[in-house]
Amino acid sequence: MREIFAGLPWWVKWVAVPVIALVVFGGLIASVVHFVIYLLFKLLICVALVGGLIYIVRKFMASSRSDW
Repeated sequence: MREIFAGLPWWVKWVAVPVIALVVFGGLIASVVHFVIYLLFKLLICVALVGGLIYIVRKFMASSRSDW
């Protein structure tokens, strides 16, 4: 791979090739990033709901024990 880029100017290696890659694979990259953010958001909601449920159940169990 180094031989291919050996005689080319710096701007081809560091500007043109990444821009072409972003144009070609930009949609794929955006889809992957969107999917990862979607999964993280769903995971955060799941953790918040489970944590809230545990908090409510413990609060209810503590108040029902004091009534005995």
